Amino acid sequence: MPNFEHPQYPEATLLHLESMVPCRESQVSSLLSIFGEREHFSFPSIFIYGHTSSGKTYVMQTLLETLELPHVFVNCVECFTSRLLLEEILTQLQSLSSENKHGSYVPCDTFNDFVRLFKQEIITQDLQNQTVYIVLDKAEQLREMEANVLPGFLRLQEMTDRNVTVIFLSEIVWELFRPNTGCLEPFTLYFPDYSIGNLQKILSHYHPPEYSADFYAAYINILLGVFYTVCRDLKELRHLAALNFTKYCEPVVRGEANERDTRRLWKNIESHLKKAMQTVYLREISSSQWERIQQDDGEPGHLKGLSAHAHVELPYYSKFLLIAAYLASYNPARTDKRFFLKHHGKIKKTNFLKKHEKTSNHLLGPKPFPLDRLLAILYSIVDNKVAPTANIFSQITSLVTLQLLTLVGHDDQLDGPKYKCTVSLDFIRAIARTVNFDIIKYLYDFL
Repeated sequence: MPNFEHPQYPEATLLHLESMVPCRESQVSSLLSIFGEREHFSFPSIFIYGHTSSGKTYVMQTLLETLELPHVFVNCVECFTSRLLLEEILTQLQSLSSENKHGSYVPCDTFNDFVRLFKQEIITQDLQNQTVYIVLDKAEQLREMEANVLPGFLRLQEMTDRNVTVIFLSEIVWELFRPNTGCLEPFTLYFPDYSIGNLQKILSHYHPPEYSADFYAAYINILLGVFYTVCRDLKELRHLAALNFTKYCEPVVRGEANERDTRRLWKNIESHLKKAMQTVYLREISSSQWERIQQDDGEPGHLKGLSAHAHVELPYYSKFLLIAAYLASYNPARTDKRFFLKHHGKIKKTNFLKKHEKTSNHLLGPKPFPLDRLLAILYSIVDNKVAPTANIFSQITSLVTLQLLTLVGHDDQLDGPKYKCTVSLDFIRAIARTVNFDIIKYLYDFL
């Protein structure tokens, strides 16, 4: 017997629906009750909200397609203006008929035009006697459109005098949508985050056919034990599960362990899962590159010592500014002459080594430096001449905003601002490598 009950749909359809939406039985049951029978008028509008990857879009698509209900599904990020949104709804409405699978373009400039064209299409498609569902995914984008769009969709059933229900899918609560002038309140339904037990059940459901369900469930249990504290996004966890399963199976494939030897399987994959934690969400490398690196026992988290997001985001001179800031933070000010003057003569490290400098500056941490010292080092290490323009100063501010530099003291200091560089040695070496700058030559600790 299925958990879902509805007099209009056969038991086989409801059983199939139940198998397609695990861990969302309560929400689907509520939606079935709200929808009622095809010819019944439903709620004018339904507002479904929950965090990213909580199953809102998937559940709605699966429910409407499995029950074969007439519906239009629109992503408000793709249709980012009201005109694009209204035209896309009308175009999809045309394609609901079996004769016209690809709707023709319907120009629609205003919401008044939309109401008139929508009523015509309902009659043309012979949909007067059943509920039509309009699903607006990423509905928070509606707040950026004209003021009449959101209230119009909330009252679409009333304005068209047709059996239509508008469903909003959003990641934010209804209180952030409600206009100051008031509006027709929708029925709200919350999709909670998946618990660790829910994630275990859903991920284990998609096990490869060549391996037993228990074997894959044990793998998912290990995966969630590592990643659940830092990532609860179902899509990302499915990606990680598919990416690392081959490595987990290696001892079984080689005949070194059986499927029940959990300790040996965990020992084989432990280091690789820890490396994968460095690139959660980043997609720095493709799946094929990851597998190739795993076979070579390489470091997937450090592509030749360079994280992909370390150099893509920074402009050319911002990289040199960051390098100059690092040198100013970790080199004593007395050594600038040694590193940045062409005719400084020979200066040995032992000649000016003080007692407190016997400890590595990298162990003591970054020291503050004034703005003029930063610019002096920048002009020394950049090959071409750089004018102290507003562009350079704005890039310093951007580095502070990105927390690569830290402003020390107050902004209103008379002697000028002071900064600290907060990046690690590995990070700055990766940055320096992208501009062909050997930073080790200019660091006092490595003389």
